[in-house]
Amino acid sequence: MARVKGGFVRARRRKRILKLAKGYFGSKHRLFKTAKEQVMKSLMYAYRDRRNKKRDIRKLWIVRINAAARQNGLSYSKFMFGLKQAGVEVNRKMLADLAVNDINAFNSLAAVAKEKVNA
Repeated sequence: MARVKGGFVRARRRKRILKLAKGYFGSKHRLFKTAKEQVMKSLMYAYRDRRNKKRDIRKLWIVRINAAARQNGLSYSKFMFGLKQAGVEVNRKMLADLAVNDINAFNSLAAVAKEKVNA
């Protein structure tokens, strides 16, 4: 059987991996084997953390809503329960934005929620 060197294909494959590994520390951006290992691990981290980012952002929204709700004498859970009882369908992203940028609108929503919780 003929010997296959695979020059062009092999070089292209290695070049692609080393290009992805650009900026890594030490031999991780120089040597193909360690670069390949690190690139695979980095891609796994990227995949995982694209999902974790959604989690972290939601946590941040909840912290902001809770802080603004407590200024109005409500806990986060009571505030959200009151909004649900009142039939107000505003998502957490918008509530957090109101809590930061338009406190008067948030206070009016908190008054509606407080009224439903106490009733």
